[in-house]
Amino acid sequence: MNSPLRPRATGRVTLSDVAQLAGVSPITVSRALRGERAVAPDLVAKVRAAADTLGYVPNPAARALASGQSSHVAVLIPMLSNALFVDLLEALQHTLRQAGFQTLIGITHYDPSEEETLLREQLLHRPAGLVVTGLERTEATRLLIAQSGVPCVHLMTTDAPAGSHCVGFSQRDAGRDMARHLIAQGYRRIAFAAAQLDPRTLQRLAGWRSALVDAGLYDEVLEWLNPAPSSLALGARMFEQIMGQTPPVDAIFFCNDDLAQGALLAAMRTGVPVPQRVAIAGFNDLTGSDQMVPPLTTVRTPRAEIGHAAARMLMGLMQGEPSDSSAIDLGYTLQIRHST
Repeated sequence: MNSPLRPRATGRVTLSDVAQLAGVSPITVSRALRGERAVAPDLVAKVRAAADTLGYVPNPAARALASGQSSHVAVLIPMLSNALFVDLLEALQHTLRQAGFQTLIGITHYDPSEEETLLREQLLHRPAGLVVTGLERTEATRLLIAQSGVPCVHLMTTDAPAGSHCVGFSQRDAGRDMARHLIAQGYRRIAFAAAQLDPRTLQRLAGWRSALVDAGLYDEVLEWLNPAPSSLALGARMFEQIMGQTPPVDAIFFCNDDLAQGALLAAMRTGVPVPQRVAIAGFNDLTGSDQMVPPLTTVRTPRAEIGHAAARMLMGLMQGEPSDSSAIDLGYTLQIRHST
């Protein structure tokens, strides 16, 4: 006979072990740990004390199978080394956690096939909801999402197809508006420098390109595209390469602040005055951009707001509530500083 104070041969303390120690039925333990009001407070205290004594940890997968309900949300994001997604994820998780949901995070590394593999694995855990980044993915992944029946919200975009839900802003419009700002400031040779080349970066490129075409300033040699991961070091190298271009550029719009910050550091190191010789702009308004020398002009993206709004939208979908809108556009702000 197993002692209630000793884990069984598998090493896992079960709900029955807690029930035996507390002197109640397993169903009472289950209800008490779920916080159901029907269980008397003294029984709840007794059950929790027994669970603490045994080190019992509920099995959410087993609970989901038994009840048909899950307490976790699967979240697929491209990177955790990017502060953009860290800020977004913290807000998303905070809002979901307050409602009793936990997040199961998968990192896709901007790889559609890796995203497909992660999604298949996460769907095995029967999540209550799903959060994915953007709309570009394999056809197999789209089918998995559609056929799973799991409510899903797409981040960082507003172009939701029929039947889909998304929270974000227009990357294309933001890229266009930054280019228009630089044109209005009198710059005429405006390069666009990008790394990673994920779909959102390419949408910013399309916005920059449309603004230059409209102004009669577009030249394909002004596009500097590098598929390598974004970093300060890469921004510095790209800056030095672009500054060697003939005819010279008078402004550089970097697709994100990592690159732009690296460029400002390279300009300082090589004695290139900013913005007198060349203007520099970035995207996302990451931590430290306002402290650069000179402070960086950039596009502020509402990362935390997107996380909170996506969580609220998803919770509504999980509860079967009708959605007022399939797309929430939280916009963006041009942060004009001394680098342009």
